[in-house]
Amino acid sequence: METHEINKRFLAHFEGRGHTRVPSASLILDDPNLLFVNAGMVQFKPYFLGEVPPPYPRATSIQKCVRTGDIDEVGKTTRHNTFFQMAGNFSFGDYFKEGAIENAWELITKSQDDGGFGFDPERIWVTVYENDSEAAGLWQRVAGVPSERIQSRDGRDNYWDMGVPGPGGPCSEIYYDRGPQFGREGGPVVDEDRYLEIWNLVFMQDVRGEESPKYGHPPIGELPKKNIDTGMGVERVAYLLQGVENVYETDLVRPVIARAEEFSGRRYGADHTDDVRFRVIADHARSGVMLIGDGVTPGNDGRGYVLRRLLRRIVRSMRLLGVHEPVLPEFAGVVRDAMGPSYPELVADFDRISDVVKTEEEAFLSTLTSGSRIFDLAAEETKSAGGGILAGDKAFQLHDTYGFPIDLTLEMAAEQGLTVDEDGFRTLMEEQRQRAKADAAARKSGHGDLSVYREVLEQHGETQFLGYTDLQATARVIGLVADGVPVRSAGAGQKVEVMLDRTPFYAESGGQVADTGVLIGSGVELKVHDVQKVVQGLFVHRAEVVAGELGLDTELTGSVDAARRSMIERSHSATHLVHAAVRGAYGKRAAQAGSLNSPGRMRFDFTTAGPVSADVLTEVEEEVNDYLQTDVEVQSYVTTKDKALELGAVALFGEKYGNDVRVVDMGEYSRELCGGTHVERIGQLGLVKLVSDASIGSGVHRVEALVGTDALRYVRKEQLLVSQLAGSLKVPTEQLPSRIEDLLTRLRSAEKEIEQLKTRQVLGSAGELAAKAADLGGVSVVAEQLDGIDGNGLRALATEIRNRLGNRPGVVALFSPAGEKVSFVVATTSAARDKGFAAGKLVPSFAEAIGGRGGGKPDMAQGGGSNPAGVAKAIEALRAAVTGG
Repeated sequence: METHEINKRFLAHFEGRGHTRVPSASLILDDPNLLFVNAGMVQFKPYFLGEVPPPYPRATSIQKCVRTGDIDEVGKTTRHNTFFQMAGNFSFGDYFKEGAIENAWELITKSQDDGGFGFDPERIWVTVYENDSEAAGLWQRVAGVPSERIQSRDGRDNYWDMGVPGPGGPCSEIYYDRGPQFGREGGPVVDEDRYLEIWNLVFMQDVRGEESPKYGHPPIGELPKKNIDTGMGVERVAYLLQGVENVYETDLVRPVIARAEEFSGRRYGADHTDDVRFRVIADHARSGVMLIGDGVTPGNDGRGYVLRRLLRRIVRSMRLLGVHEPVLPEFAGVVRDAMGPSYPELVADFDRISDVVKTEEEAFLSTLTSGSRIFDLAAEETKSAGGGILAGDKAFQLHDTYGFPIDLTLEMAAEQGLTVDEDGFRTLMEEQRQRAKADAAARKSGHGDLSVYREVLEQHGETQFLGYTDLQATARVIGLVADGVPVRSAGAGQKVEVMLDRTPFYAESGGQVADTGVLIGSGVELKVHDVQKVVQGLFVHRAEVVAGELGLDTELTGSVDAARRSMIERSHSATHLVHAAVRGAYGKRAAQAGSLNSPGRMRFDFTTAGPVSADVLTEVEEEVNDYLQTDVEVQSYVTTKDKALELGAVALFGEKYGNDVRVVDMGEYSRELCGGTHVERIGQLGLVKLVSDASIGSGVHRVEALVGTDALRYVRKEQLLVSQLAGSLKVPTEQLPSRIEDLLTRLRSAEKEIEQLKTRQVLGSAGELAAKAADLGGVSVVAEQLDGIDGNGLRALATEIRNRLGNRPGVVALFSPAGEKVSFVVATTSAARDKGFAAGKLVPSFAEAIGGRGGGKPDMAQGGGSNPAGVAKAIEALRAAVTGG
């Protein structure tokens, strides 16, 4: 049975039982605890947490998921995957344990002819939480599972919660016996390879405190409504129903391996080491395409870094399979063909996806070239020092700074007869990993911290936003929080978070900054400096009490800073127009990757497969300003998402949209899904002036612009600057470019002449220094401190002195301090090298004295140090090394 058919049957089964079919959420959700969506229930968390009422009592979905905690283990076993699909059914205070068990049992055991999966009921085992005798009894009564195939396990296996205070509950897992050829008898508690888990049913009934029942701590209460959250592993069910050994051999993954076989000429299953590489390629190709499809672009931190690492591991693995040419676009195409039937957006957006992987692969291949040069230098230093082990910090630097995979470092080291200090490398990697974990833990807010806000939401409902039409409104205080604690009042000088039943203030979202303004009531005044949606639907006004005392149920009149809001609206509307112009120039693949709309200034990030031309950006600016002259009316309306997309509205990657969406329409030129506020007519923008553009990562470009009065001020300032330059240079403004170019040419020529004079002056002292050479055991040694000479000058001077020493055995060592640094060069004559004095090998004899390092060839070496005060000791150490030699 094909995987797509498995998904189809799962959804049909639950839709037939009153469940609302919900599309998979994006892999990127605005959740402070998650890098990527990693479970089927994530998009339903607000319903389980009681933040918002569920729009339906029952739901079912096939959720795409990514887990990245075990990236390094992928491929080494057949159990680790980064991307997977989780089929789930959910009940929000509707049916509970009996319904969940009945629904699951019917689907997995019903014959395939009748729309089920057709698993043999005699090979089904289940586990239950050790204290959940109710679930064990239901499995026997509802499903007829005999008691000997029902096993109890403790909370570490069969209790679920979110890892923070909040909902939780016991769970029951369904296993399939693959047969004695896969392991020992005795059920899941004995062997989880033979008895494969395919489905987990979570009975969400408890409220956990700071300590989890997973580890024996009792819940602190019961949920007012009991919920069901289940997750069936689609890939696991697929390889059971397809009669293959593991997920890598299923219909959606094996095609990538097949393409890698074609590229490499090697065969999967013939060699374990190669098999690991094939599995890495197959897993990461699928994960990478799915992440890019949801708007992630390669970068150096966060989600972008994970994606970059996945893609680069594919290239590395192909290299180790003997393939050096570009491969990522080909693999992306295979993934598109395999996953497209379930995720048609991959097909529609494939040009952009292909561009992203192509650009990243080209960048990494260039990195491999740069990294190889760094590796060669490190290897040469190691061998020059007489060592055979490449230091762990060198391997870590190659990995961390240059993105050089450790496996490739090991391979190249072996080619040069070296080994690598892997223990040192792993230690540094673990230290970095622990720092990352500590940072993540510090950022993790925990849903339990939001309980005070959820209580306000549950009691009073969502905040009514009036700001699309009104900048002033009267409202009632429904909640007050100070220092994270609910309070009943706040006095003058106190900072407080104010929740109102209605508000004209816009809360920061969608790239638009929050409104500011004042809240005024009888005898009380507050200054609002920020507004946030701390929990969905609740506006939290962060304010300071300027005068009087504020209490609950106080009636306040909120007034938004109208001038500031107007400037923000102009910026936001300008962003939409710039987005439209960029898409017109670069096509649909130029997708918005971020924005910031603040008073008078906008920032717009977009994906791009190649360089962004300054000429094109000039055309974008001209096109936007030309369109402003039409003074088109800006319209906004609410419609269904499908209807909006049918009208050509642009949806942003990674954004979560409901069934009903708000569309902002600026004529046929720009139409986007957007919840922000905008001008009434585009002519109100006045002027849009692009002031900067830059690449901010692989495949992502950023432009910044000023809007309205700010743009006009900028242009005036530029005009004044140009006028002043023209006056100073005594030329008309139109001749400024050629006049400045002429000045720069003359300046460069003068600088070149000065450098030549300096070089001649430096070299002029070569004869005098050579004449001062000391005879140390038959070797002429020139070792001097020379101030004010850069590295190139030192090298030239050392070469000239060496030449003047002629056929004599000679060593030249020159040191030049500059501030807190010191540069050095060592040169040797041919006769000195014949006596065993190699420049590179002399460096370690004095490097410690100046806190430095360096290296080079036998005839010339150079480097630097951080202790200029040690030059005299360095010269003594060098002389001693020559004498000892």
